[in-house]
Amino acid sequence: MANNNRDGKMSLEEAGRKGGEATARNHDKEFYQEIGKKGGEATAKNHDKEFYQEIGRKGGEATAKNHDKEFYQEIGHKGGEARSNSDNDDGKMSREEAGRKGGEARARQRRDK
Repeated sequence: MANNNRDGKMSLEEAGRKGGEATARNHDKEFYQEIGKKGGEATAKNHDKEFYQEIGRKGGEATAKNHDKEFYQEIGHKGGEARSNSDNDDGKMSREEAGRKGGEARARQRRDK
C-alpha cells in the first residue's frame, strides 16, 4: 500500500521501505557484514570512550526497563553454560568472578535508584 502525500509523490517512509527491500533482494549476508564493519570502524574513529560508555548505559537502562528477573536469569544461565563448555583457557575471567562483578554492579544499580 502506497503511502503518498497530497501531491501524489511517494513519502520518504515509502521510498525508504522500497529501497530497503530492493537492496535486500540484491545483496547477501556478506554485503551487510562488510557495510556493518565499515560503519563500526568509521564510528570508532569519530567517537571516544565516553560515547560508548553513554550508549552502553542507555542500552542497559532500556534493557532493565523492558525485562524482568527471569530474563536476566536465563541469559546468565546461557552464558554460564557457554563458558563452562569452553575448553580453552583464554585469559577471560572465571564464571565466579563474572558472577561476583555482575552481582556487585546490580546491587549498585539498585542502590543508586
